[in-house]
This record gives sequence, structure tokens and C-alpha cells, in this order.
Amino acid sequence: MQTEIDPRNLIGRKAFDRNGTKIGTVDEVYLDDATGVPEWAAIRTGLFSRDAFVPLEPSELVEGALRVPFDRTLIKDAPDFGVGRHLSPEQELQLYHHYGLDVSMGPHVPDRDFGKLAGSGSEDS
Repeated sequence: MQTEIDPRNLIGRKAFDRNGTKIGTVDEVYLDDATGVPEWAAIRTGLFSRDAFVPLEPSELVEGALRVPFDRTLIKDAPDFGVGRHLSPEQELQLYHHYGLDVSMGPHVPDRDFGKLAGSGSEDS
């Protein structure tokens, strides 16, 4: 993922799986509380109007759309934690396991909450 992209600019972009099949639209972006790095995107799938969390690290922005390197089925089956709240370290770990990602890929700081919503804090400099 291109880190110079403002995570708020991802909201509303279309998201596609690794085969180019449309997943949905980026609904929210979650930042790591410790680093401020965009870590997860909640994709509004349209499947029962739920959001599916996808990792941003192996994903990339291609021609104005988010390309997620996983199958739509795997994304659809991701744990549903609801949106608008922090992801706990345990929830984040479940997501890493669901996608078969090495937990060390993401920054891990013990005893910290992860997944602050982009734009929800006023700590912009």
C-alpha cells in the first residue's frame, strides 16, 4: 500500500479481489493506534449490508481502486466485528489468522488498542 496516500481518501473507493471481482466500497479505514499507519479497511460488501475487514498492508491502490490480494469468498467470510469502534488486539489477531498473514506483518504493541478510525481523532498535525 502506498503509505503517502491519506487514508481518508480511500473512503468511497471501489474495492476488488485478486481476480478483479468487485467486493464493494471502502466504508472506513482503521489506523494502528501506536503508529498511525493505515492497517485495515472496512469494505461495504452489500452482502447483507455488512462490512468486511481487509488488511491494507498487502493491498494496493490500482487505478483509483483498492486491490485486495484475496478471494472474495475469503473476504466475505472474515470475522464481523461491526464498524465504528476500535479493533481490540484479539480481534486484530483473529483477522490476521483469517487471512493467513504472519502476525509480525503488522506493528504489534502489547496492551494497546488497535484500529482507530481515520479522521475520528483530532491529533492531526
